[in-house]
Amino acid sequence: MDVLRRERVNEAVDQAPAGFAALYREQYGAMVRLAYLLTDSKAIAEELVQDAFVRVYQRWAHVDNGPAYLRRAVVNACRSHHRRRFLERRHPAEPPPPVEMPEPDGMWELLAGLSPRRRAALVLRFYEDLPVRDIAEALGCSSGTVKSLIHRGLAQLRKGMDP
Repeated sequence: MDVLRRERVNEAVDQAPAGFAALYREQYGAMVRLAYLLTDSKAIAEELVQDAFVRVYQRWAHVDNGPAYLRRAVVNACRSHHRRRFLERRHPAEPPPPVEMPEPDGMWELLAGLSPRRRAALVLRFYEDLPVRDIAEALGCSSGTVKSLIHRGLAQLRKGMDP
């Protein structure tokens, strides 16, 4: 686990109930070793242990034996990981269809000069052929704002096209 993430986790643990914080400090290394032995990957082991601690924390008020509950959560997480991997190998995902990229031309350079919102409004309107209502929903703004973005974006494109 990278140093920054470890520091954030330690800060969160310091704010957790005393018993949980003690469980984390006492059991983290042992649980990572256990998960590593079950998964044969340090990165996956660390991730599964972090997820197990989150699940234990969510149920902390109902936990009687913290180390046993945590161990069970780690083992179950490892089993779920292996089950998922088995299914992924057994039923591999189909590769996505090839994406046809538009040929770059002078218009793409002009579009790149627009603000991100104006560019998004124009691309959604003229390349995706979406109505103003759908563009407004996609951009999280009103229809009037979309109309303004399109109008000003087109004006800016016209200026860029003039010799």
